[in-house]
Amino acid sequence: MRLSDVAKQLRKIVGRDAVLDRAEDLMLYEYDAGVARSTPGLVVFPQTTEHVSRIVKLAAEAQVSIVPRGAGTGLSGGSISRDRGMVLVFSRMNKILELDLPSLRAVVQPGVVNLDLSAAVNREGYYFAPDPASQRSCTIGGNVAENSGGPHTLAYGVTVNHVTGLEIVLSDGRIANVGGKALDPAGYDLTGFLVGSEGTLGIVTAITVKLTRVSEAVSTMLGIFDTVDDAANTVVALTAAGITPTALEMLDGWTLRTVEEATHAGYPLDSGAVLLIEVEGLRESIPEQEEAVRQVCKKQKAREVRVAKNEKERALLWAGRKNAFAAIGRISPSYYTQDGVVPRTMIPATLRHIDQLGKKYGIQVGNIFHAGDGNLHPIILYDLRDQEQTDRVHQLCHEILEWCVKVGGSITGEHGVGLEKQNMMGLMFTQEELEVMERLRVALNPSSVLNPQKILPTTLGCGEVRIARSKPAEAHA
Repeated sequence: MRLSDVAKQLRKIVGRDAVLDRAEDLMLYEYDAGVARSTPGLVVFPQTTEHVSRIVKLAAEAQVSIVPRGAGTGLSGGSISRDRGMVLVFSRMNKILELDLPSLRAVVQPGVVNLDLSAAVNREGYYFAPDPASQRSCTIGGNVAENSGGPHTLAYGVTVNHVTGLEIVLSDGRIANVGGKALDPAGYDLTGFLVGSEGTLGIVTAITVKLTRVSEAVSTMLGIFDTVDDAANTVVALTAAGITPTALEMLDGWTLRTVEEATHAGYPLDSGAVLLIEVEGLRESIPEQEEAVRQVCKKQKAREVRVAKNEKERALLWAGRKNAFAAIGRISPSYYTQDGVVPRTMIPATLRHIDQLGKKYGIQVGNIFHAGDGNLHPIILYDLRDQEQTDRVHQLCHEILEWCVKVGGSITGEHGVGLEKQNMMGLMFTQEELEVMERLRVALNPSSVLNPQKILPTTLGCGEVRIARSKPAEAHA
């Protein structure tokens, strides 16, 4: 079936204004917040689960691929169509379907913006804990697809820890429900299996999530250090001391100065690095927690530990962190954000290694990341119009991720694999392990109509995946 004929059928399902097929409209959906680009053949805006079911049945019949898309804030190319297929945009499926506060549950459509759910229940003393930096615009459906994290998931866990049930449309258009409101339903944990699958196993149309009670008291601190090493060593020391803050974020000197010039958050311009540390709990416990953090920071050569005096100061400190990537955009035509993970004990050595790689390739690299769980986000500045420079950036990124795996980490912490990292999966998994994943995908998506050419290496079917798994490096590496 030709795409023009598919478009006619789609308009009968969702309405004329819910289907885009003009070149000038399709251009808006050829990229996400990452670096890859590919123009889709069609863009569709469903409004109901029934719409999605009928669209999938049509796509399967016409042999047109479907790529689910939230707000397009993803960083790994997961919502990009590689074969001029159909992009399914969920911006019109944005309703909170149910709030069950006694059960600490909510049911939402995939297009609900992350922060909007917290805003809907905040007056009642609840919020949705996963908080990606893009939470003002990213959708919960996108968070489910990528298993997103955020600063405050150090203590509370990533998206999968807050999803208890899913409604999904399978590759043949059937609608299925897995999980529910119960914390531990019987049978296989299909909910956990589907979260993070990036739309390759089913299309999520409703999500049951856990709500978290707002803590009685919160304290936000800023640890100020003269060197990156001192700040990184403090992360290790806090872990060794058995202290788990609600959030533990790190900015190196170059990044914090760039952020401060844009946001005026109160970061000291002459420092080598800062740690943004947050603790929460009963009001009586906060001073003790603050003092414990302060003592560890001081032992690791912190020159100062500031405590936000009020909600305004606290909001400013977090505004600097949350708006950091926009601040970088003010000074560079392009930047590439990586998403590797290392054990916390390896953070100091990893930051030194990233600095050496930046010098090796002649590229400016800033570091702002979730230090508490070792989830790195090196920001690599470059000009996308310069092909030679772009090639160097890709090689630099590859070496960063190779290092992460070498020291016992991962190629992604929360941004997903998508198309950006699929051919690096062989760094972490053996041929046999990848084939298990392939069999699972084929079982649920036999025709590959759902988000094809994502996550698994493109060479897997030809038996050409090269395994380069290394033993974890020693701590002194």
